[in-house]
Amino acid sequence: MAGEASDAVLGTVRGGAVLPCLVLVSAGSPRPTTIEELLGRDLAARLDRLDVLTTKMFAGKLPGERRSKRRGRSVEFDDFRDYIPGDDLRHIDWNVLARLDKLFIKLFREDEDLSVHLFVDSSLSMETGEPTKLVFAHRLAMALAYVGLVRQNRVAVTAYAPHGRPAVRQLAAARGRPSAQRVGRFLLDTLGVQPAPAGDAPQPTAEFNTALKVAAASRSGKGVMIVISDFLIPGGCIAGLNALTASATGIGGFDSYCIQVVAPAELDPRKDPTRALGGDVRLTDVETGRAVDLTLSAALIARYRTRFDQFTAKLKADCRARGIAHLQVSTDTSVDRFVLENLRRGGLLR
Repeated sequence: MAGEASDAVLGTVRGGAVLPCLVLVSAGSPRPTTIEELLGRDLAARLDRLDVLTTKMFAGKLPGERRSKRRGRSVEFDDFRDYIPGDDLRHIDWNVLARLDKLFIKLFREDEDLSVHLFVDSSLSMETGEPTKLVFAHRLAMALAYVGLVRQNRVAVTAYAPHGRPAVRQLAAARGRPSAQRVGRFLLDTLGVQPAPAGDAPQPTAEFNTALKVAAASRSGKGVMIVISDFLIPGGCIAGLNALTASATGIGGFDSYCIQVVAPAELDPRKDPTRALGGDVRLTDVETGRAVDLTLSAALIARYRTRFDQFTAKLKADCRARGIAHLQVSTDTSVDRFVLENLRRGGLLR
């Protein structure tokens, strides 16, 4: 049906089943073409007050605006400790020495820069919803990148587009408010990725789990990793999640978040605005081209909804087992509300 008689493509077929995605892929959703459309001035002004949170302690390479859990050298006094031979004499508190006749070293709260790595899924299954999951994911990535940049954290971005060339695109870590333009241009470029010519050899890094491993290796397992995807991955994404749980040294690992972006019609196909999901249809996987003929009845839709709930529950459990936070957001939620309310309650922002 779809692909034969319309510009929309029905999907997704996984391993011969019509699960876990059963929605129409949007063909004409408008996409942002400027950084202002991607972020918006009003949201940018409200994001200036936020910062990225982390529960872990990472060694920063440059001074930042973040209060570290470590004690170090800055202008903010924290505590005293006894002098130990070899300590820097410049940090002795001479006033305390004069009063107590004992040497004490002044300790200061150290500022550190945090590494924030954004992984954005740009695969074809993200072309669902209104706005599409793809557009929503890129707007969310831009908002989170902006928060990190204005707080002087290092922000890197990895875009996964298995249908393009190259399949994995990376933006090296940037820092400071002016770098928002650079990040915005990168995200706008990935929004416009077109499928590679038919017959091209598969990309060696086109597989989702491999792409996550590439992203994890680029930061050596340190910092905050935010994965924005629908997680509709053939065979699952366990290997990719595992890559986020250990650093290159085998100690620590990312402070990781998986943000599952869904379309309203994925949660309930009866909400599909095209009303094409009914009767006899041919469903075609937008990423593999596999197809299956079905009669979509109320009973089958009910089974689908149960299976989709099970899929989400398993993803959440897989994340929890690895210490990864899982959040789900529907594309009918505004990016502003999700960032300013949900992500603050979820502990990613403050």
